[in-house]
Amino acid sequence: MIKCRNNIFLAPMAGVTDAAFRRIAIEQGAGLTYTEMVSAKGLKYGNKKTTQLISPAANEDFFGVQLFASDTNSLKQSIEMIQTIHEGAVSVFDINMGCPAAKVTNNGEGSALMKEPKKASGIIAAAVKASSIPVTVKFRKGWDETSVNAVEFAKMCEESGSAAVAVHGRTRAQFYSGHSDNDIIAQVKSAVSIPVIGNGDIFCAGDAVNMFNETGCDAVMVARGAQGNPFIFREILHLMKTGSEAQPPTSAEKATAMLSQAKLSVVEKGEYLAMRQMRKHASWYLKGVRGAARARDEAVKMETFDDLVQLISKVFPELDVTELLNSISI
Repeated sequence: MIKCRNNIFLAPMAGVTDAAFRRIAIEQGAGLTYTEMVSAKGLKYGNKKTTQLISPAANEDFFGVQLFASDTNSLKQSIEMIQTIHEGAVSVFDINMGCPAAKVTNNGEGSALMKEPKKASGIIAAAVKASSIPVTVKFRKGWDETSVNAVEFAKMCEESGSAAVAVHGRTRAQFYSGHSDNDIIAQVKSAVSIPVIGNGDIFCAGDAVNMFNETGCDAVMVARGAQGNPFIFREILHLMKTGSEAQPPTSAEKATAMLSQAKLSVVEKGEYLAMRQMRKHASWYLKGVRGAARARDEAVKMETFDDLVQLISKVFPELDVTELLNSISI
């Protein structure tokens, strides 16, 4: 059984779901949060940057670590290492078999493993044997439209010991273009007895409800829809509970989330790295606000935390930014 607060999850996203962002998503209602995709080889060889990715946020009671690997030895050692470092803190290990990036698939990792189900089975079985907590697998519809094998792959995952599967309704060939296919998620749900997590094209609360209704999935995993919009979790939960749309986030809520995330990130990574990574996050948060284009131009040039404070003061002149800063605790 995977431990979670509710069945609306934050997807693992490289360069996005660091501890600072996960903390904000949890505050907004995310039921289970995942690290960025972590290289098992990087952990095995003690890569400092990779090791930093596996630390939970302060409020992260339901925490998943997503690993990618093409060999059983690296994965086994990584799982054993994480369980030693963060004993009792991790709720689930997820194996990425869906990443479409060439730098991953060219090494036989990520979605490339969908072309080698026997090899994938061995990797899953080794992870299950090494882990004292549930192991899950995230994959796609297939490699391309001529090799759609999500149903067969899901069955293999179940037989290999996976406690649940997460299915992104696109092929690797699509990357993130076109539309996610809810029907393939429904087919997987009908084919296996373990929980199925639906993923793909959840950009608003209605999308999540539709996925539940159309696929019968047990949980949904929000990815790009949460970028700059961690409020989507509370909006989904509100719609599911009441049947009505939640009020959109106020300017003060957006500003506070940005400041909180940046402040947390500075503490964790130092101002130089944190504020360069916050450039894209700030651009996402500012989407749709008045003067968004100019604001985003300034956001991508930020170098210091004070640059963000000044930007927020310009974008939201009605707000007392000093008061907002005083309200933030980390």
